[in-house]
Amino acid sequence: MDFKVEIAKLLKSSIESLSEEEILDIIEIPPNSDMGDFAFPCFKLSKVMRKAPQIIASEISENIQKPDFISEIKVLGGYVNFYLNNYMVIKQVLDKVLLEKENYCKKEPKKETVIVEYSSPNIAKPFHIGHIRTTVIGHALYKLYKYMGYNTVGINHLGDYGTQFGKLIVAYKKWGNVDELKQEPIKTLLKLYVKFHEEEEKDSTLTDDARAWFKKLEEKDEEAVRLWTFFREESLKEFSKVYDMLGISFDSYAGESFYSDKMPAVIEEIKEKNLLQDSKGARVVDLEQYDLGVALVQKSDGSTLYLTRDIAAAMYRKKTYDFYKNIYVVGSQQILHFKQFKKIIELMGHDYAKDCIHVPFGMVALEEGTLSTRKGNVVFLEDVLNNAIEKTKTIIEEKNPNLQNIDELSKQIGIGAVVFQELSNSRTKDYIFSMEKTLSFEGETGPYVQYTHARACSVIRKSNGFDYSNATYKTLADNEDAVSIIKILGTFDDALEKAMLKNEPHHIARYVLDLSQAFNKFYHSNSIANIDDEEMKKDRLALTKAVTYGISSALNIFGIKSPEQM
Repeated sequence: MDFKVEIAKLLKSSIESLSEEEILDIIEIPPNSDMGDFAFPCFKLSKVMRKAPQIIASEISENIQKPDFISEIKVLGGYVNFYLNNYMVIKQVLDKVLLEKENYCKKEPKKETVIVEYSSPNIAKPFHIGHIRTTVIGHALYKLYKYMGYNTVGINHLGDYGTQFGKLIVAYKKWGNVDELKQEPIKTLLKLYVKFHEEEEKDSTLTDDARAWFKKLEEKDEEAVRLWTFFREESLKEFSKVYDMLGISFDSYAGESFYSDKMPAVIEEIKEKNLLQDSKGARVVDLEQYDLGVALVQKSDGSTLYLTRDIAAAMYRKKTYDFYKNIYVVGSQQILHFKQFKKIIELMGHDYAKDCIHVPFGMVALEEGTLSTRKGNVVFLEDVLNNAIEKTKTIIEEKNPNLQNIDELSKQIGIGAVVFQELSNSRTKDYIFSMEKTLSFEGETGPYVQYTHARACSVIRKSNGFDYSNATYKTLADNEDAVSIIKILGTFDDALEKAMLKNEPHHIARYVLDLSQAFNKFYHSNSIANIDDEEMKKDRLALTKAVTYGISSALNIFGIKSPEQM
């Protein structure tokens, strides 16, 4: 039974002006349990019914025949508040969790395909802390949509094309050293990239040289292609180290270069739709009437841009995957780019423009200033993850030196700390990266949630195989701490839906933090395995087991492990 849906049906019988779906959208979960489990605000109805919200609430409540699953209906201000029958809620939620286990609330497979494009670092540049947001948020959305039953395709749209490769080729030919490059590819390429921009400020001919070399690359010049291939292969080797640490893999690495031979057809179609205009030798699409400026789709030298390649990619993806959603996890500084991109696809007559969804996120800055590859001001992501693992290992060796598999646990907890920190806040906020804050093991952190899981597993272990499979849950109904846990467990479905609809993983983080806090309160206030009352012991162990599934199901969507010992 979906209690929220059932309450919407009850309300519908007294409200003619709203549909059941509209009522469902309006129903709220009150901020504290004293106000019930669900509340229906009547303010929206007061305009239509020309009555005070409190009077409307009283009339609605008087008209409802209270079903068994509701223990009480109260009018509080302009709200109709519903209090659920605790035992019915407990039985329903625990039966579901203990049946579905680590697949709690997982949906049946659907036919629709959802593409998630994320990470997408630039070849020959460092995989730095600024990439963590797209990588981790994107991976969480990829796993979330898969969990919700969609056929999900993860694409790493590598930045492996563009003028920067002309710059790198020029820099390598002028100042590069083969041995140094083979020894430390990314750090060497970063040094060359930084040097190019320093020298470019003194010598503007370098800019023209770079453009010329990129043009050669587009024309498949043998030396340009050879150097570009080398840069790409070495970069992917470096990137894979980070992906392996994060437990991330992709279904496709089709980057910008993949679409280079598809450019002429895209330009031709834009032209056929009478959208293309010449502007000082370049070709543009005028979007001024939509307040989106003028979009450059081809430079005066004939080379293409991100925008053209993104249009080609969307067209290719629709043809190849027939996507239901095509999601781009890309920073908020690209909002205009995606608005232009969607508008051009729409003007080309492709109705899937509406299904191309930009999921923006805030910027990351270092404590001493903004990240900039050009200036060499970067913190390597691999270093951050290794640092987290080392610090975690030190903490474990101090607190629990006899623990088995310390190296593996250090990796699970250290990386989990970095990932959870990224996903526990709203993705749209800018933030300053602090190593100390990221690796803190206090408060609302990944290690706190993992430790709660390990604590619950420890309780089960210490019960020495006590059989709680036929628990009735009756002793839990009057235990306020137990009821609190169950009501949070019951919100997981809602958290999943909200996270998916808003492409906001932090709703899942909030759920699992609330669940962990509720269980820890229960743990400290109640004996679980060390009690003589067998019925109560069964019920409490069943609840504890359900908490392990509730936590591990959520952390799995984030790609975070749930250790059984810590």
